[in-house]
Amino acid sequence: MSQEPSGVFDMLGPIMIGPSSSHTAGVVRIARVVYFLLEGSPEEASISFYNSFAMTYRGHGSDKAVLAGLMGMAVDDERIREALSIAEEKGIRFSFDPVVSSAKSHPNTLVIQARRGKNEIKVEGISRGGGLILITAVNELHTNFTGQLPTLVIEAKDLRGAVAFISAILSNDEVNIATLTVSRRAKEDMALHVYELDEPPREATLNYIQSLRWVAKAKLLPPV
Repeated sequence: MSQEPSGVFDMLGPIMIGPSSSHTAGVVRIARVVYFLLEGSPEEASISFYNSFAMTYRGHGSDKAVLAGLMGMAVDDERIREALSIAEEKGIRFSFDPVVSSAKSHPNTLVIQARRGKNEIKVEGISRGGGLILITAVNELHTNFTGQLPTLVIEAKDLRGAVAFISAILSNDEVNIATLTVSRRAKEDMALHVYELDEPPREATLNYIQSLRWVAKAKLLPPV
C-alpha cells in the first residue's frame, strides 16, 4: 500500500530526496564534487547561491542539499532532511550568501569555497535541471565537466606536450577520454587538466601520473 507524501522533503521518484531536482539533487551533486576534491567533509565552507538559487534556496531545501553533498551524501540519502543539524554536530562551520548578480549568466549558479586542513578549494557549478550539473570552474580556472563519468583532475606545470603525454598514459591503460578541458592563468603557470573518462584507470596508472615531477596533484573523482 502506498503512502501520500508527508512534506516537501519526501522522496520524489526512486532516486532523489527533495522537492526540486534543480534545487536539491543538482545542488547535492555540485557539493559532492567538492567533497571528493577535498577527500572528505570540509571543516568550513562559504556557500554563495546566485540569482534563482538566492531567492529560493531555503524554501527548496538547497541549504540542506549543499551541506549533505559536502558531507558525501548521495541524492537519495534520507539524512538530507537533517543535514543542517548533522553538519553542526560534526562541527562544520558554514555560511550562506544569497547573491543576485548579472555577472553569473545561469540562474542556478552555486559557488562553494571550502577548506579541509591545509587544502582549500573553490568550485563553481550550475544546476541544469533534472539533477544534471555542469562544473564550470575549479579555483577560478575554467572547467566543463558533468560529474556523470569518472573524472581525472590534475594540477600540473604548464609544459609543452603534457596533454599528449597524459592522454598516451590513459590510452596505454585502455581508458577512453570522453571530454577534456585544460585551463591556465598564464603561459608556463600551473594548469588544470580535467579528463572525463569512459572507465576509471588502474590505481597503478594514477600512482604513476601522481609521481611525475611536474604534476602537483592528481585526483580521480567518481561519478557524483
